[in-house]
Amino acid sequence: MAAVVAQSHHIFGLRTGVNNNLLFFDEHTVVFPCGNNCVRYDLDQACQSFIPGTERSQSMQAMAISANRRYLAVAEHKEKATITIYDLQHEQSRRRKVLTGGELPVREFVCMAFSPDSKYLIGQAGGPEWTLFYWVWEKHKIMATVKTTSTGPIHQVSFSPQDNMQICVSGNGLFKIFRYTEGALKQTNSVKMEQHNILSHAWMSKERIIAGTETGRLLVFESGDQRGSLSVTSKPSTQERKSEDTSSSPALLPRVTAISPYSKGFACSAGPGTVCLFEKTEEKDSYKKTREIKIPPDPCFNDPTQAEQQEISTLCISPSEETLAASTDRGQLYHITLSSVEMSRGEQAQFEFLSHSFHSGIITGLSICMRKPLIATCSLDHSVRIWNFETKVKHFRLITVRLDFQSLIQIYSKLSLDWSPQVRSMAWSADDSRLVSCGMDGAVYEWNALSGKRESESVLKTCSYTGLTLSPDNKTIFAVGSDCTLKEIQDCQILREMASDDAAYTTIAMTHSGRALFTGTAFGTVRAIKYPLPLQKDWTEYQAHSAPITKMVVTFDDQFLLTVSEDGCLLIWKIIDKEGRALKREKEMSYAEEILITKSDLEEKNQFMLELKTRVDELKMENEYQLRLKDMNYNEKIRELTEEFIQQIESLKTENQVLKTEKEKQAVTHKEALSEVLKKHGKEQQDLESNNNQKLMLEYDKYHELQLKSQQMQESYEEKLQQLEDSKVHALEKLTQFYEAKIQEKVSALGQCQDETRQQLREFEETIKLTEEDGDRELQDIRIRYENKLRKEKETNNKHEDEIRVMKKKHDSLQRELKNKDLEIDKLKLEQNKLEGIIKSLEKDILVLKREVQKRDVTINDKEKNIYDLNSKNQELEKFKFVLDYKITELKKQIEPRENVIKEMKEQTQEMEGELAQFQQKNTQLELTIADLKLKLKATDKEMHKEMQRVRNVEALVRRIKTDLHNCVGFIQEPKKLKDSIRTLYERYVQQSDVVEIVGVDADIQRENSRQKEHLERNVASLKRKLSNDTNVHQAYKVKTMKENAFLIKEINDLRKELRLIRAQLHNYETQEGLSKKNKCKSATNINSKPESGSIWSLKFEEEAERIIQFQRVEIQRLRQELQNLALSTPSSSTKLPTIIT
Repeated sequence: MAAVVAQSHHIFGLRTGVNNNLLFFDEHTVVFPCGNNCVRYDLDQACQSFIPGTERSQSMQAMAISANRRYLAVAEHKEKATITIYDLQHEQSRRRKVLTGGELPVREFVCMAFSPDSKYLIGQAGGPEWTLFYWVWEKHKIMATVKTTSTGPIHQVSFSPQDNMQICVSGNGLFKIFRYTEGALKQTNSVKMEQHNILSHAWMSKERIIAGTETGRLLVFESGDQRGSLSVTSKPSTQERKSEDTSSSPALLPRVTAISPYSKGFACSAGPGTVCLFEKTEEKDSYKKTREIKIPPDPCFNDPTQAEQQEISTLCISPSEETLAASTDRGQLYHITLSSVEMSRGEQAQFEFLSHSFHSGIITGLSICMRKPLIATCSLDHSVRIWNFETKVKHFRLITVRLDFQSLIQIYSKLSLDWSPQVRSMAWSADDSRLVSCGMDGAVYEWNALSGKRESESVLKTCSYTGLTLSPDNKTIFAVGSDCTLKEIQDCQILREMASDDAAYTTIAMTHSGRALFTGTAFGTVRAIKYPLPLQKDWTEYQAHSAPITKMVVTFDDQFLLTVSEDGCLLIWKIIDKEGRALKREKEMSYAEEILITKSDLEEKNQFMLELKTRVDELKMENEYQLRLKDMNYNEKIRELTEEFIQQIESLKTENQVLKTEKEKQAVTHKEALSEVLKKHGKEQQDLESNNNQKLMLEYDKYHELQLKSQQMQESYEEKLQQLEDSKVHALEKLTQFYEAKIQEKVSALGQCQDETRQQLREFEETIKLTEEDGDRELQDIRIRYENKLRKEKETNNKHEDEIRVMKKKHDSLQRELKNKDLEIDKLKLEQNKLEGIIKSLEKDILVLKREVQKRDVTINDKEKNIYDLNSKNQELEKFKFVLDYKITELKKQIEPRENVIKEMKEQTQEMEGELAQFQQKNTQLELTIADLKLKLKATDKEMHKEMQRVRNVEALVRRIKTDLHNCVGFIQEPKKLKDSIRTLYERYVQQSDVVEIVGVDADIQRENSRQKEHLERNVASLKRKLSNDTNVHQAYKVKTMKENAFLIKEINDLRKELRLIRAQLHNYETQEGLSKKNKCKSATNINSKPESGSIWSLKFEEEAERIIQFQRVEIQRLRQELQNLALSTPSSSTKLPTIIT
C-alpha cells in the first residue's frame, strides 16, 4: 500500500458521447459524467461528490434517472456490457444492482429508461442485433426481449408516463410502440417512417408523443399514428403538414436532437446553439413556439461564433420547472431560469454557464504557479485557461498573463538544445540550474541550463519515454514509457524497474517531500506508489479519467495532485495520509496577495471607482431628500388616520351600549322561555315512562310464548334432519358419478375447442400476411369469412355458457341441502372455474382479433386518402410541365453561348496557373541562392569563432605569463634564483618551433593578412545587411501575393460553385422534361385551367437566371483584369496556393 492516499476533490469538464448526460437529482443538484466518474454538482454551494465508474470500463454509453429521482442507471461498454444502478439517496451513492444481457452477447447499451413507478428498466442494445431488454431490475430478472430493428441506429427509448407496459422506440427510419402482454413485447402500431431520421422524442400525455427529426420537423403522434407536424424554424403550412419537402437538404436544416416536456409544453433544440420553447394552445391541443434561447459567445475564444455552432446533446428541466439545463457536443454545460425567459419578452434570451467554460479538446499542457493557487492548461481547442484549485473557479483572461511572461519567453528562447526526435516531457531542478528531458527515441538527457551543454544521458532504444520527474534532492530521475515499466535512473544508470502489469504509464509526478510517486496510465487511472520503491508490486489505483492521462503535477505544498487527460477534463485530488489527515509541510507557504493587472486596467478601475463614489454621494443626497418628503407625507397620513379612527371608536362605543341593552332584554325573555320548556319536558318524560313499562310487560309475555314454540320446532327439525341425512348419502353418490361423467365430456369438448381455436389463429395470422401482400380486395373477403367463423364461435360459446349456468343452478341447490358435506362439490367448482377462465381467455383473443381488423380498416382508409391526395397533386404538377418544357429549351439556348465563354475563361485560368508555376520555379531558384549564401555565412561564422577562441587562448597565456613574471620579480634581490626562474619561464613558454616561426615571419605578410581580414569582415557585414533587407522585402511581397491569389481563387471557386448549382438546376429541369414527355397531350389540355401561376413562376426563374449570369460575367471580367495586373507586377513566390476547384 502507498504511504499517501489521493482523494477526488473537484473536477472541471464534461464527458461527451454519453446519451442523456445531464440530469436533475433535485432542484439544486445536477448529475453529469466527467472522466470515469459521475459527478453530483450542487448549484448553490458549488461543491461536488463523485460516483466512480467500474474498473477497466472502456466507456460510458448512457445514463438514466428514475421518476422518483432516487436511482441512477449508468451503461458502460466492456467485453460484456453492463448497466449499474446506484442509490442516490445513500450518502456514498452505493451500488444496488448490476444488469447484463444474460446469455445474449451484448457489447453496449446505447440508451435506457426507468418506468414511472421506478420498478422496471428498459435498455436498448447496440448493433448488429439491436435487442430491447425489459427488466424487473430489483429482482435482476429479464421479463422480455425483442429485436427493434435490423439496420439502426436507435436514438432513444422511453416509457409512457402513465403506463409501465407501454414503450416507445425511435431511430433512423423507425418509430415503434411496444406493449408488454403475455410475457412478451408486442408492437401495437404500424407507421412507415423510412424518410425520417428521428433523433429524439418525448411523451406529452398517455397517448401523445412529440418526435424530432434531423430536418427540423416535430412530428405529432396520437395512439402510435402520425397526426401532424410542426417546424422549429417557422409556422408550417397545411401543405407541409401533409408531406415534407424532400428537396430540402438535411445538412441546411436545424436538427432536433433533444426534447424535454413540462407542464406548459416542451423545450427542444433547434439547430446549433438554439433552444425553442413551445406552449399549448387552446385550439385542438396544438403547440405554438413562444421563445428562442441562444448559447452565448465563449469569452475564451477569439471567434465568438464557435460557441454558437455547438449542437445541443441533452435538455433537462428541474422538478419545480424553474430551471432549464443543457449540455452540448463540445463538453459545455448551460442553464437558464424559465421565469426570467418569460419576463424578458422583448429581449433575446441567452443561456448562462452552469459552472464554468470547459475545454472542448484534448488537454496537452499543465503548469502550476508557486506563489498563487493557480494552474494553467492548454488544449487542442486553441485556448489557454487559468484555474484556482483552492476556490475551484476559473480565473482571468489570458492576455494579462501573456504580457507578464513575455520577457521570460525571450530569456528561454536564447538557449537552444539540439535534439532531433520528438521531446515528450521535461523537468526542472529545484534551483533551475538543470533541465532533464526525455523523448520518443528512448533517451533521457540532463542539460546544464546556463551553458546549454549535455551533462549526462541514459538511452534505451526499446522504450519510448512519455514522462519523467525528479526527486527532491535532484539526484534521481523517474521515467515512464511504452514498455509498461517505471524506471529509477541515477548517474546515467537504471537502478530499478517496476513493471505495471498490463497498463502503460503515460506520465509521472513525485511529492516534494519524496514520500510517494503518482503515475498516470493509458486507461485513465492514477496509481499511488510509496517511495523508496517496494520490492514487490505494491500500489493503490484510483478511477480518474476516461482517456489516457497526458500530464500530472503536485502542488508545491504537497496538498493537491492535478491531472489532465485526453478527455478534456481537469481533476483535482486531495493528498492525505492513511488516517485522512493532510500531509505535514516542511515549511509554511503563504500565497502572494498581488494580482496581475495592466496599467490601463488599473487606471480604468480607479476612474470607475471614482465615478461610483460620486454616484453614491448623489444617491445619498437624493435618498435623504426623498426620505424627508416621505416623512412629511406619512406624518400627514398618520394625523388623518388618527382623526378617522377616533371617530370610528366613538361610533363603536355607542353601538356597543345599544347592543348591551338589547342583550339584557333578550336574557330576561330567554329565562322565561327556558322555565316553560323545562316544565313541559318533565311532564312528557313521565308519560313516556308509564307507556314504556306497559309495552315491556307485553313483550315479555310474547317472548315466553315464542320460546316454547321454538323448542317444539327444534325437536321436529332434528327429526327431519336425521331423515335428510340418510337420503343425502345415497343422492350424493349418484350425483357424484353423474357429474364426473359430465365434466369428463366437457373437458374433452373444451380440448377440441382449444385445438380448433389455435388452428384458426394460425390460419388468421397467415391470412393477415396475405392481406398485406394482396391488397384491399382479399382483405374484404377474409373479413367476411372470419366474421362468419366468429359468429359461429360466439354461438358455440353461448351454448356452453347456457349449459354452465344450468349446472351452476343445480349445484347451488345441492349446496343448500348438503351444507356439511360439500368438499367434493368444491373440487368440481374449482375445475368449473378453470374452464370458465379458459373460455374467457378465448373470448379476449377474439376481441383482440376484432380490434386488429378494425385497425387494419383504418390504415387502409388512410392509405386511400393519401393515394387520392397524391393523385390530385400529381395532376396539378402535370399542369406546369408544358410551360417548363418550353422554358427549358429557351434556357438551353441562352446557356450554350455562356458555357462557351466560361470554357474560354477556364483555358485562360489554366494559362495563368502555368504562369504561377513559373513564378514558383523562380522562387525556388532564389531560395537555393539564399541557401548557398547562408552556407557561406555559416562557414565565415565558424572561422570567426575559431579566431575568437584563438584570441581567448592567447589572452589566457598572457595572463599566465604575467603571473609567472610577477613571481620572478620576487627574486629581484637574489640573482641566481632570478636567473633560474627566468630560465624556467623561457623553457615553459618558448618552444623551438615558435622561435623559428617568429624569425621567419615577415612584417609585410602580417600587414597583408590583417588588411585582407578587415576587408573580408566588411564584405560579410554588408552582405548580411543586404541579405536581411532582401529577405524582408521578398517576404512582404510573398505574403501579399499569397493573400491576393488566395482571395482571387476563392472568388473563382465561389463562381464555379454557383455555376455547378445552375447546371444542377438545369439537370433537374431536363429530368422533369423527360418524365413529362409521356403526358404532353394531357398537359397541353390541362394547362389552360391555370396559366397565370405557371407563367409567373417561369418569369421569376428567368429573371433570376439572367441576373446571376450577368453578375458572373462582370465578376469574370474583373478577375481577368486583376490577374493580368498581378502577373505583370507580382514577384515570384515559393508559397503553394490552394487548389482551384473545377
